[in-house]
Amino acid sequence: MELEFDLEIESVKLRVFRQGNYSGRPTLVFLHDSLGCIKLWRDFPVKLGEAAKCNVLIYDRQGYGKSEPFTSIRRKNDYMEIESGILNSLLEQCEITNAILFGHSDGGTIALLAASKYPEKISGIITEGAHIFVEEITVAGIRQAIENYKTTNLKDRLRKYHGEKTEAVFWAWAGTWLTEEYRNWNIEHFLPKIQCPVLIIQGENDEYGSLKQVDRIIKQVSGYSTKLIIPNIGHTPHKEASELTLIKSAEFVSKLLVIM
Repeated sequence: MELEFDLEIESVKLRVFRQGNYSGRPTLVFLHDSLGCIKLWRDFPVKLGEAAKCNVLIYDRQGYGKSEPFTSIRRKNDYMEIESGILNSLLEQCEITNAILFGHSDGGTIALLAASKYPEKISGIITEGAHIFVEEITVAGIRQAIENYKTTNLKDRLRKYHGEKTEAVFWAWAGTWLTEEYRNWNIEHFLPKIQCPVLIIQGENDEYGSLKQVDRIIKQVSGYSTKLIIPNIGHTPHKEASELTLIKSAEFVSKLLVIM
């Protein structure tokens, strides 16, 4: 079974992709990064679904890909907490009560928040490059991304996926993270409420966050936790080290299913 369709969640149409017909098995829910969408995951979610024998759901958050445009690109510090609530509404509408979240960057942070706030629906989390506080390396990485957006073909590459929403997608991210107000953003107080198993993945050379992010997540969650630090790669393990990330993620899911 493979379906791509629009679904109205909290009065906003979101584009959703589903695959799999594994009765009684969990659903892997993929949460894209701050510039991502369904298509930018490429075939990684389907491959992991097949390897783990789990159903797959991917969706474009509002403003991204084929979902409705942003209402406003001005975000408050709690925008990812709001997104975790939208994710919960999506799970309810899709009747998913046994989700394993796989989140990249902003998507990883949203996964952590959702597991903290809605533990009854979430059996495990895998994150890549998730942030729980703002670092200087993050700010420097975003400033470099702005330079790339202005001087390289980055804008054109993003336009293939976000169309007329591209400017809003980019500046909703970059504009928010570079404000003085956002320097104090921190979600560490949510972490002790996370009781499900977590796998925290990060590239050793991640240009948007140091390994302090990983260590402080691992230290503060309440459930079983493990980390995978991949040498010689940056912020996108599922692309830069696809096979290793796939294998280790499938192993984590398999162990999780034994525990459940």
